Amino acid sequence: MNTTVNGTTTDRQDERLQPREGLRGAISDVVERARGGDLGVIPVVVGLIVIWSVLQILNPVFLSSANLVNLTLESAAVGIIALGIVCVLLVGEIDLSVGSVSGLSGAVLAVLFVSQGMTVWVAILGSVIMGAVIGWVYAQLFNRFGVPSFVITLAGLLAFMGLQLYVLGSKGSINLPFDSGLVNFAQLAFVPDWLSYTFAVVTAGWLFATGYLHARERRRAGLSSKTTSMLVIRSAALLAVLVFVVWYLGQTRGIGWMFVFFVGMVLVMHYLLSRTKWGRAVYAVGGNVEAARRAGINVKAIYTSVFVLCSSFAAVGGILAAARLAAANQSSGGGDVNLNAIAAAVIGGTSLFGGRGTAFGALLGIIVIQSISSGLTLLNLDSSIRFVVTGVVLLLAVVVDSIARKSRTSHGRA
Repeated sequence: MNTTVNGTTTDRQDERLQPREGLRGAISDVVERARGGDLGVIPVVVGLIVIWSVLQILNPVFLSSANLVNLTLESAAVGIIALGIVCVLLVGEIDLSVGSVSGLSGAVLAVLFVSQGMTVWVAILGSVIMGAVIGWVYAQLFNRFGVPSFVITLAGLLAFMGLQLYVLGSKGSINLPFDSGLVNFAQLAFVPDWLSYTFAVVTAGWLFATGYLHARERRRAGLSSKTTSMLVIRSAALLAVLVFVVWYLGQTRGIGWMFVFFVGMVLVMHYLLSRTKWGRAVYAVGGNVEAARRAGINVKAIYTSVFVLCSSFAAVGGILAAARLAAANQSSGGGDVNLNAIAAAVIGGTSLFGGRGTAFGALLGIIVIQSISSGLTLLNLDSSIRFVVTGVVLLLAVVVDSIARKSRTSHGRA
């Protein structure tokens, strides 16, 4: 029964502030948030399960250990580019030039490393710095002159595509030495089994530790928080999944260091976005730029940081793509790289309207994209089918985002 004191209802409000106990309570919380439009990663996880199920039925090789190992390796380069797209989308902007920047980065790497004879680390550093400078220039055009990011990066797409051709010269292609550490890292370096299991245990422990500290802070502030039992269940479930993944992929080659590097970058960005003042400012700017400005946030600095991060991640992705291919050529960064990176971020749950999304969206989204590509390749279907299927999945992701946004608005959570 409700009790009204000074015009406010206390009993039910108090109940809502209390954490719900047990697995049933956790499920109820998820359902309640979903009804309010806070879907999180539910749509992409459900979509991934459906896609994997259909592809496995059509070709039993799809979920084999060997194919999944290849899938993870092929996901890393474009996934890192998608991670940069997530940062830009969170503030409600877009970068259409990430494909061209990644191709130019690979070309610069090849010229410095092979043609100029510099060490691989100097070549990598030069390529990443170039990407950061490009992002800084974008930010200046956006902040100082108010040029829309769509126009700025579209111009960049064309300009850097031409610059890539110029850098490569008349040869049009530069091969990277197969015995170099960079190529070995992208093609042949795999994590030892014992270290893979160690990573699984550390990751589960990290999830519990961060969750426990966050819950303790909320309890001290008098807010609702997850119970310790639920934190244990969540971490144990993650550990079970990770151990199974490590064991299953270990049936062939195991987990590539390049994919571990990608996941590590996702974890770092997740921490920066969810646990730092900068991350909160990014979400604030994406949610309402004027409110963020009045709250004292340096909006121009936030825009600069996300543009620099996006172009830097594109450069890193271009370096890994060149290492994976052991060459940089005129088609590097072209084709569907640009569209797949943007599609992966959106499919992973990052809102086109800004203010909503996580770093894990890049990981989940690129796995969906690469799963479609890998599955249709195994079925010997034409690439046109892959483009159609990817386009349909992207459209569904945007439709779900739009519906969820309307639901959040109607529930007062927009």
